[in-house]
Amino acid sequence: MESTRQQEGPAAHEQGSTVAGEGGQFFANNPRQILKIVVYGLLLVNFAHYISNDLNVSRHTVHDGWRWVDWTTAFATTLDESAWFLLLLLLELETFLLSDAAFTQGRLRLMHGLRIVCYLAIGHTVFAFSEYLLELNRATEHVGVALCSFADSGLSFARNLEYWDLGADNCQQLSSETHFFQFAQNQVLTDSAGMAIEWELAWADFFEVVLWLLILMMIEVMVRLQEKGVAGGVKLRIAQGFKGLLYCFLWLIAAYWAYRGHWIFAWDEALWILGFMAIGMNLSQWRQEIRADASVQ
Repeated sequence: MESTRQQEGPAAHEQGSTVAGEGGQFFANNPRQILKIVVYGLLLVNFAHYISNDLNVSRHTVHDGWRWVDWTTAFATTLDESAWFLLLLLLELETFLLSDAAFTQGRLRLMHGLRIVCYLAIGHTVFAFSEYLLELNRATEHVGVALCSFADSGLSFARNLEYWDLGADNCQQLSSETHFFQFAQNQVLTDSAGMAIEWELAWADFFEVVLWLLILMMIEVMVRLQEKGVAGGVKLRIAQGFKGLLYCFLWLIAAYWAYRGHWIFAWDEALWILGFMAIGMNLSQWRQEIRADASVQ
């Protein structure tokens, strides 16, 4: 590491007692750090919601024939969020909290190993969302039948991420259509309107995780360049510009979640964007330090 990334953070202090004694002053002089803590805390609250949501959906889709990959696919969002939290922590350590002296070979190997685990988990999410798109494409169609003909058969009815146990007491209220689709390993039914929404949601999930992976790639490029003392140039500008464009697409996905009434998803999307924009602020501060060091030399 060739530049000091952390002149004002805790790792820059030489003594732990100094950190404790100056902690209040540190945060008072750094409202940006307070904002980051608030954003990260709210993301953790949302994480609990995603775990609950995965549990609720799995209750309607689980069956005796499930394999290990079916379980991991059902909880793909939970695994994905866990990986992103760890990556966010690693980036925060690398771009702000740790000084250059803290980057020993052992710690670097550990951080790179954890990164690989995170990438594997996120890669699994891409696989799971791709598999779900294929699952929707393989859905069984039922034409010219009433929903009540499936009542009390152990199936669930779904529309716009809401699930109901299908029974004779609610089948008429759930849908009056005569065109249905059976998917999720034949455990779930929806009508044609619900299937259109299901496709939209599935593609939104897929594109969302791909966009985040591309953003992560741009951040990694910027980190590696700045580790070499690069604070400007074409490569850095391209990475910054492309990252900004990708954020715009993510804001559109957040707007789609809101349009579909999934306000918690839209809120979560906004928080993650803010969380990674905080990493961008760390990188910007790091570039200022590189330029300052260069001017001194």
